[in-house]
Amino acid sequence: MKVYVEPIDHWKDGYNLLDLFIFIIVFFPYVLRKIKGTQYPYLHIADGLQSLRILKLIPYSRGIRTLITAVGQTVYTVASVLTLLFLLMFIFAILGFCLFGVPDKGDRDNWGNLAAAFFTLFSLATVDGWTDLQKELDNRKFAMSWAFTITFILLASFIFLNMFVGVMIMHTEDSIKQFERDLMVERHATLMEERKVILRRQQKELSRLMHAQGHVEHKRFRELVENFKKTLRHTDPMVLDDFGTSLPFMDIYLSTLDHQDTTIYKLQELYYEIAHVLGLMLEDLPQEKTQSLEKFFEE
Repeated sequence: MKVYVEPIDHWKDGYNLLDLFIFIIVFFPYVLRKIKGTQYPYLHIADGLQSLRILKLIPYSRGIRTLITAVGQTVYTVASVLTLLFLLMFIFAILGFCLFGVPDKGDRDNWGNLAAAFFTLFSLATVDGWTDLQKELDNRKFAMSWAFTITFILLASFIFLNMFVGVMIMHTEDSIKQFERDLMVERHATLMEERKVILRRQQKELSRLMHAQGHVEHKRFRELVENFKKTLRHTDPMVLDDFGTSLPFMDIYLSTLDHQDTTIYKLQELYYEIAHVLGLMLEDLPQEKTQSLEKFFEE
């Protein structure tokens, strides 16, 4: 069905190719049974490969797809780090073979040939049992063994392997941020579509009510608004103007309120000063004028 809907774009997605690969693996044991029979010696291997069917769950999880994308983006960088690590191990393997793999008193089990030296260096790089390896060298009294072991562990484990982990973390963080940005864009697009649907529905309902208002003369506009309110749903998101809900608008509005409070406080101080000055002026008036004013107020 996917190929029928998108016959060309379907094959551009790597996860669709993964589904095709898993589909072929699922039918591989049945084909072998039909061709080779049930006594084919490698049939159990083909049956074990069917466990790869669990990988079909990957396209349905966006989080797992994000991690796989991050791993895919780190291929070239990780390949460079692993190449440098291989060159470092190759150099130290030759040095270890020449220093500790001598035939007479050397450690032939761990450093006797290049393959054994590579395996020993891998144990040193992962810091797994390096004390036992160093103890074998100490028992054979190799003077340069401690410097060799510590130098390789510092370079391989503390630098190259940590560099490998750091590269993975950086690309994974970038992929997660990109995933969050895409998710925000999708949510915004979905919200805008819902907003358009709500506005179109409200416009149609308002047009219908206005048309009904034109035919019914005795209906008032307030009744028209009340009928329009009844058409609104409590699940509809509110369509607000961005200006009234933006942070700059709120900042300006709160600053305006602060200025208004300051102005009112200054006006109150001015009124208190005027009342105080008028009180002083009344005290400075002559006694006769003060009595006449008191009689005037009493009448």
